[in-house]
Amino acid sequence: QVQLVERGGGLVQAGGSLRLSCAVSGSTFGINAMGWYRQAPGKQRELVATISNNGRTTNYVDPVKGRFTISRDNAKNLVYLQMNSLKPEDTAVYYCNAKSFSGLEYWGQGTQVTVSS
Repeated sequence: QVQLVERGGGLVQAGGSLRLSCAVSGSTFGINAMGWYRQAPGKQRELVATISNNGRTTNYVDPVKGRFTISRDNAKNLVYLQMNSLKPEDTAVYYCNAKSFSGLEYWGQGTQVTVSS
């Protein structure tokens, strides 16, 4: 089993920054790629960014490219999402996601990010 706990959400003004973290515990040796997703009110959960097991490959959806940075520290079992130049449309609950080598998928409980205009 793998447990994911997100931290770092909050209320920020447009143009501001937040750094989300995701602490991974449990059977961490089986974790492959990780990612961040978000779900805005009334919308489906959507992918934000992913990072490979060794951290060398990252992918971002177009709306966050150039503003968000995903990173991971495997020694500390942490994954981060640095969010800069935040916009009101970034308001959502942000979820940490982990995919195991065996194909299992795990989710955190989510952390609320609210960007005021």
